[in-house]
Amino acid sequence: MRVVIADDAVLLREGLIRLVTENGHQVVAAVGDGDALVEAVTTHRPDVSIVDVRMPPSHTDEGLRAAVTVRRLVPRTPILVLSQYVEVSYADDLLATTGGAGGGIGYLLKDRVAAIDEFLDALARVAAGGTVLDPEVVAQLLVRRRRDDPLRELTPREREVLALMAEGRSNTAIARTLVVSDGAVEKHVRNIFTKLDLPPDSHHLHRRVQAVLTYLRT
Repeated sequence: MRVVIADDAVLLREGLIRLVTENGHQVVAAVGDGDALVEAVTTHRPDVSIVDVRMPPSHTDEGLRAAVTVRRLVPRTPILVLSQYVEVSYADDLLATTGGAGGGIGYLLKDRVAAIDEFLDALARVAAGGTVLDPEVVAQLLVRRRRDDPLRELTPREREVLALMAEGRSNTAIARTLVVSDGAVEKHVRNIFTKLDLPPDSHHLHRRVQAVLTYLRT
């Protein structure tokens, strides 16, 4: 594989170069900042890039932002991001670049590099178009999803009712589908509105529409 490496830490960058080359791959560019990463990828069109999240000048998310830029300029280009810590918002931003374009994406903690076989396997899978997420990243993404899920307070039956509302069915039609009374459906709908904290109907907003939109966004 032809590989671009982007990391401002010289020791880690040199270690990655050695690891990659000793395992039969070619490092076509090794850089230390986001702008250089964008230039290297657009110039060399590598099979995969290894990118540190934090790079100069602010050492916050320059590497990630450069990776997102790269994915926009060179769609489907595979990128494996390395991070010292789990930063869920960064993982979300990276995964959002997959869209409908596909292309390999990976997010690993730097500690995983020490497990050489696992790291090389992850690199190969990303280069082949797969998605590789560190187990710790997956765990924290799931926690965040549960915390941010606006439907988390709904009962299974209320979710069924809301799903049928999203299909455009009336309360009477929902009652027939679920084989319950109209009154039971009305109670479920009131509970849905309350749990989603939807304001009363107005000239501009209709709670039923807002509830359906919330369901479709999750």
